[in-house]
Amino acid sequence: MNLVIDTGNTLTKLALFQGTEMLAFTSFAGVDVQRLKHFCELNELIDNAIISTVKEYPREIDSFLKEHFNTFLFDHNTPVPVINKYGSPETLGKDRLAGVIGAKHWMAHSNILVIDAGTAITYDLITAAGEYLGGGISPGIAMRYKALHSFTSRLPLLDYYDDAELIGNDTSSSIHSGVLNGAVAEMDGIIRSYQLVYPDLKIILTGGDHNYFDKRLKIKTFAALNLVVEGLNLILNFNIETQ
Repeated sequence: MNLVIDTGNTLTKLALFQGTEMLAFTSFAGVDVQRLKHFCELNELIDNAIISTVKEYPREIDSFLKEHFNTFLFDHNTPVPVINKYGSPETLGKDRLAGVIGAKHWMAHSNILVIDAGTAITYDLITAAGEYLGGGISPGIAMRYKALHSFTSRLPLLDYYDDAELIGNDTSSSIHSGVLNGAVAEMDGIIRSYQLVYPDLKIILTGGDHNYFDKRLKIKTFAALNLVVEGLNLILNFNIETQ
């Protein structure tokens, strides 16, 4: 069995896989060594592990994993089952690459745009030939609210809102309109721009805010909440097979 550890900007996600089937999943804020150990104790048949992290993590985790499992640290030198044509692979977000690998497993013979709506909104294109070309990075919903508050002298910091009218009739409703309707319009517009180049494009939506966009986009999308951990598991399987 495989243990996948994905430490992002906000959450750490732990997943257990047998082959490509996910058997268990949990997530929590920050990096918690004891929770990781407890998850492993509940799943004693783990043989292999992969860890992907966007920030520093306690050395105790590294020691624990290497002591108990055949462990891989996912970085830009890790072999992957796609052709990575990104110009600066050392700066590429690991979640972006893992997401397109997960998407390719879902739709092997399609041109795919993966949209990860989380802390940032990322757009990533992988072709039907298995070539990852790159994409775009944009502020996520929470980041947009924070930016309006941080870079102005009078606009308040608002909490995430479920919906917004097009025409705000006070400052708060105007912020909600600009942030939420603006993010949806951006995403719709970017998708249409990609479709001009790839008319048969499939759209896969993931990330913590994927539900908000999935209900409001004018274009058909496929939701895949666990796409990144699925991609990390595929990377782990690929490296085990080529050891």
